[in-house]
Amino acid sequence: MQLQLSAPAKLNLFLHITGQREDGYHELQTLFRLLDYGDTLGFTANRSGEIRLSGSPADIPPQDNLVVRAARLLQRDDFGVDIHLDKRIPAGGGLGGGSSDAATTLLGLNHLWQLGLSSEQLQAIGAQLGADIPVFVAGHTAWAEGIGERLTAVELPEAWYLIMAPDCHVSTAQIFSHRQLTRNTGAITIAAFFEGHTRNDCQSLVRELHPEVDNALNWLGNFGDARLTGTGACVFCEFPGEAQARAVLARLPQGAKGFVARGLNASPVIRELSSYKH
Repeated sequence: MQLQLSAPAKLNLFLHITGQREDGYHELQTLFRLLDYGDTLGFTANRSGEIRLSGSPADIPPQDNLVVRAARLLQRDDFGVDIHLDKRIPAGGGLGGGSSDAATTLLGLNHLWQLGLSSEQLQAIGAQLGADIPVFVAGHTAWAEGIGERLTAVELPEAWYLIMAPDCHVSTAQIFSHRQLTRNTGAITIAAFFEGHTRNDCQSLVRELHPEVDNALNWLGNFGDARLTGTGACVFCEFPGEAQARAVLARLPQGAKGFVARGLNASPVIRELSSYKH
């Protein structure tokens, strides 16, 4: 049996770091917004006992790829699969590409291999690999707390986003371990988010360490509230409609990369899976 599934990108509409735990993980608050832009994964199940991945970026060894690692966490007996990854989400951009690919792998193989695991079980498995994976498994734009695993589904009004991808790679590990990172932001309510009392606590540090991000924020800030997503490097600005976002996209500085995406409340993966019957 074959499956072809989406792996949507996400934005962190804000990111507050409220503390640091004894195990080194940071406590945070954020709002994950899913996008109608992302990667595509194809799955062909077999009984080879092997997990084979094609199309993955060449600089990531298969044993380190989150797609392969996610598949191995579900593998039973002689279950095997050939996975093809069509990559569109910029790596290291704060758009959750690797996490989304891993989540789609968990959802797809749970269906293909008929494992019968619940969404909650798959979220717990995904959390072993990365804090952003559970939100993609749950498949809904969500308010997140803890290390990102405590999720509350949120319905947001329609919005369009212009995302710029500066030509640099931001190390999440470097940002979260940096002594200048703000780690004591007070917790807020969801209502406070809708009143606009938010920011990205990583933004000032990232733009100091990466001039490319600073330049992108300065340029995009001419058109609205430009923000970093996650730890970057991508930055975004919200627009009320597609036409406004595309008009700004057409004015990108020479050599700059970007794209326009619509915000989603529900991931397309759940809908796509429901169309496949065993």
